[in-house]
Amino acid sequence: MGWRYLKTMLNVALPKGRLGEKVYAMFEKAGFECPAIKENNRKLIFENEEVGVRYFWVKPSDVAIYVERGAADIGVAGKDILLEYAPDVYELLDLDIGKCRMAVAAKRGFRDDKQKTLRVATKFGKIASNYYNSIGRDIDIIHLNGSIEIAPILNLSDVIVDIVETGTTLKENNLEVIETIVPISARLIANKSSFKFKNELIEKIINDITSQTEAKK
Repeated sequence: MGWRYLKTMLNVALPKGRLGEKVYAMFEKAGFECPAIKENNRKLIFENEEVGVRYFWVKPSDVAIYVERGAADIGVAGKDILLEYAPDVYELLDLDIGKCRMAVAAKRGFRDDKQKTLRVATKFGKIASNYYNSIGRDIDIIHLNGSIEIAPILNLSDVIVDIVETGTTLKENNLEVIETIVPISARLIANKSSFKFKNELIEKIINDITSQTEAKK
């Protein structure tokens, strides 16, 4: 029996925004189209019963929660979220989109005084802690949720740990990257139970999207 004729509905959590639109295009190309998702409205859930797929838009940082808890069978989350929150999901594929990096940044000319505890402003406390533990540096983490770049300027912190894409915001605030911690990109993830019971559908998506990403290289 072909995958199109299965009664099972595959629930897919997509991150809101440009990244989610790129991800949907990949799913559509893989044969899991849902024309309603392109309509200009405020709906959050879209489904195509013929194909057997249901999409819903969620905040990017929430995708992994929906997948871990089983509300979504699969979804797409940034590697930063997976490293920071370590959800109990399967990481299936690097989609090779949404590329950026997790980095340490500081004011231009900053010199680290190893005799003092390093003050680190970030919303990625686990990633920052793991990184500095790996190099044996004593730190004091200052948890912030936004406008992290101003922390060193106002002397709230010595450095920041944050996602850097182009580096423009850093430059405009007289900051610079002093260390890259890890490259970041969008990852396809799956609920562990769903991966077992909806394996045929999920494997088809993995194979089709793998072909798409390899074709770009």
